[in-house]
Amino acid sequence: MARTTTQDRMLKSAEYFMAGFFGLEWTMNATLELIIEGDGFNNSLAGYDQCNNSNLAVNEGGTNASTVWQNIYLQNATQRLQAMSPSFKLNVSDVYNMQTLCPYETVAFGYSAFCNLFTYEEWLGFEYSIDLSFAGNNYFQSPTGRAVGIGYVQEILARLQNHVLTTTGTQANLTLDNNTRTFPLNQTLYFDFSHDTNIAGILTAFGLTQFAPVLPSSGPIPKDRQLVVSHLQPFAARVDIEVISAPRPISATRNASSTNFYDEGPATMYIHFIINQTLTLTNPLAQRTLPLAASFPACGDRTDGWCELETFLQVQNSSLAEAEYEYSCNG
Repeated sequence: MARTTTQDRMLKSAEYFMAGFFGLEWTMNATLELIIEGDGFNNSLAGYDQCNNSNLAVNEGGTNASTVWQNIYLQNATQRLQAMSPSFKLNVSDVYNMQTLCPYETVAFGYSAFCNLFTYEEWLGFEYSIDLSFAGNNYFQSPTGRAVGIGYVQEILARLQNHVLTTTGTQANLTLDNNTRTFPLNQTLYFDFSHDTNIAGILTAFGLTQFAPVLPSSGPIPKDRQLVVSHLQPFAARVDIEVISAPRPISATRNASSTNFYDEGPATMYIHFIINQTLTLTNPLAQRTLPLAASFPACGDRTDGWCELETFLQVQNSSLAEAEYEYSCNG
């Protein structure tokens, strides 16, 4: 069983993916569960709908920070384009909208004339403007960031521990999640289709604090920042969560040249987060592992970025309390 929301683009994305994965007759092999996306309906795949404060001015810090930055990095571009268009009165907002059209038109049509209007440095500035927006609206600088994603985190933890939900206190849909017909367990694969901002909330609700450092709205752009939205939530973004079962503990320091991958000890299970895995002809094993120890020191310093499943579950014991769902969403 796979899950998606009733929003048209979410439903179509899920249907096309299922057709590509299982074949055109995918309905013979899988069931797609539609969870209503709209006001008044609990839905962990659109966690903001039932989190009132996430849709109010209290949660516009990222938008405000991005606007401050736009007025800095687009000053020269606004003057340059104004000189090229004397019949129009352009402001920074107009120029930012032109810049925004470039990626949208490129994805939709394969090309956009707006792209060549801007310099490389201005594109770096544009990327950072999106980072600021997500940081303040959806990640750790958002007062509702954890709360928006916590319902989905509850569902993942329930799957990992092989049980349905019996109580939530969040936007997880208890009617669906308390029934193995609509919340099946022991599946080899789970597919859930959500939104880019919801993915940001989920990563925040897990407590992945490597994305928590504050980004300055006035610049300069931090060179070593981990929160780069073009890497984390590009078009068709994906988060893979793998559970690995090993007959013995796997060496924390193994690498491609290692000859012994195991340590002494009992069978051990691990969890592995991958962000937007990319398979290419030149590097068929390329992937973006999310090193869990960077946020959870209890996972230990591992070269593979994994964490022992038991340790990960212990770390997540506090995730619901840290989200402060009721206060964050309705306080």
